[in-house]
Amino acid sequence: MRGDTFATRFKVSVCLAVAAALWVPNLKASGSENRAAVTKIVVQIQQADYEGDRAALKRLYGELEPFVSDQQLASRVRYWRGFALWRKALNGFNDNATTEELEQDLKQALGEFDEAMAKDGGFADAKVGAESCLGNLVFLNQNNPARLQELLAQAVPLMKELRAEAPENPRMLWVLGAVLWVNPPERGGGHDKALATYEKGLELARAHKSGAGDPLEPSWGEPELLMNLAWSNLNRTAPDLVVAERQARAALELVPYWHYVRDILLRQIQEAKAKAKLK
Repeated sequence: MRGDTFATRFKVSVCLAVAAALWVPNLKASGSENRAAVTKIVVQIQQADYEGDRAALKRLYGELEPFVSDQQLASRVRYWRGFALWRKALNGFNDNATTEELEQDLKQALGEFDEAMAKDGGFADAKVGAESCLGNLVFLNQNNPARLQELLAQAVPLMKELRAEAPENPRMLWVLGAVLWVNPPERGGGHDKALATYEKGLELARAHKSGAGDPLEPSWGEPELLMNLAWSNLNRTAPDLVVAERQARAALELVPYWHYVRDILLRQIQEAKAKAKLK
């Protein structure tokens, strides 16, 4: 009887070992399927951002939720969830969204970027997203001194960290340019420094473009830097409207359906040119 029990257990052990061996490819296939599903959503998020489709960005943020527990993808899933809400907020500024909605989106996006950083301490682009969220929260809280100081206490050291760790990241330079634009020359900023920073970022974005591979790794930047250059040349003390229009159209060559550039920024540039002719 004891021999029969041992034989039975031995057979069960062998069967379990075989089953485990056969299950390994299925686990790999599951991981591959997850990556494919996440990649599809990420592509849709980037398109929705350019289209200014804030409802889609909110929906796609939710569609990534089932993948946050995938340990191999978690940091990138968290990044793109943060990206979706970050860009929902940025588009919201153009759509006159309420301050409450903008703040909620930015705070939630910041939480996702923090999660991404916690899972991958060297993930510079998660820090870039977090820094931009903090900067926009600073803008929203200009009249709240206590909250403002709290936000600056996070934003200032994070930007120093980014400038030291990722000085040639085009997306870091995109965010840094905005910081320099709003800070006066006596505080290390100024419009000329901002424009030079955007130009450097654009050069790096174009140099890095050929090396872009994994779609889950952030590689955006060239169109955004062209857009910020166009906006800056429109809004600088001595506007260069010819250059601004050329840069806006160059951004549209890369992303023809970009709602903000096509329907808002380019129109503003053309209106400014028409006014200049009347003077």
